[in-house]
Amino acid sequence: MIWIFAIAIGFWWLGHLLKAPTLARWLMIGILYLAVLSAYLFLPDANTLRIGLGGSMAEWLLLGAATILVLVYRRALVALRARARRGAPQKSSGLFSAGELERYARHIVLHEIGGAGQARLKRARVLVVGAGGLGSAALQYLAACGGGTIGVIDDDVVDNSNLQRQVIHTDARIGMAKVFSAQAALEAQNPHVSVRPYNRRLNEENARVIFEDYDLILDGSDNFETRYLVNRTCVALGKPLIAAAISQWEGQISTYYPAKGGPCYQCVFPKAPAPGLAPSCAEAGVLGPLPGVLGSMMAVEAVKEIAQAGDSLAGRLLIYDALYGENRVIKLNRNPDCPVCG
Repeated sequence: MIWIFAIAIGFWWLGHLLKAPTLARWLMIGILYLAVLSAYLFLPDANTLRIGLGGSMAEWLLLGAATILVLVYRRALVALRARARRGAPQKSSGLFSAGELERYARHIVLHEIGGAGQARLKRARVLVVGAGGLGSAALQYLAACGGGTIGVIDDDVVDNSNLQRQVIHTDARIGMAKVFSAQAALEAQNPHVSVRPYNRRLNEENARVIFEDYDLILDGSDNFETRYLVNRTCVALGKPLIAAAISQWEGQISTYYPAKGGPCYQCVFPKAPAPGLAPSCAEAGVLGPLPGVLGSMMAVEAVKEIAQAGDSLAGRLLIYDALYGENRVIKLNRNPDCPVCG
């Protein structure tokens, strides 16, 4: 049996030296194998050649079957790897892959954004506070348009009552932590972005540590305690803040950036309203698409801020009235006596 293996190896290396195709080399080995089987079929048991082959026909058949299985398995692995390479995002020598250039083409042709602005978006690190109604739209559009690193912090879980307006979540993810539900949606939407979920409540102990790692903060929280904390932390770190709020049919949004001379959130809203004057969405109700409108505006302002396009809402408060289809813009001034930025 050993000398048959030696002949097979000799055929293989002869084919290699003659630069014969791999298929031709396997064909030569296959012919040798068929010759061995033929010897068992047609030569008598006492034949010297058959005795010199060693083993039995059953052993040679098992060897042939094992060899075929190994070759089929190897061929399947090669096919799977080729398919994986075809499905993987194509790489380019620049910042963007070929797939990303196609995905963001409508941004890149906007002269206010262009390739430079899109590159800033890819390198940007944006934190969204709250994965509820406002956060849903803001997160989805930031991911869709190529925000590089997107953080989201929230300690709540998806509830059936959220689904009327928090469109990033699904019925199948009821009971899941909102940040992980949002992460699943964003990664499915755009595999080129990096999503960082923080499944915890924002507080004095963790706010500064988390915010330090981001260039821009978007606040879509639903209570004044968190809004004031976000504002204080942004002012202390010199970070721009885009904050929005909604109630019933109305929403408001502004950019707060005292480091560039504008007011901070507490300049405009020095104190939280008395209990009962600002009821929650659960108490007062809210129009389903309204947080989508304001959350999309947050994403628009974030893209403008990062890409350095147009005029930001710093120093201006935009109020949207959905019931009557009206927009109003109020000029904001910095309060020199503000306890946070004054």
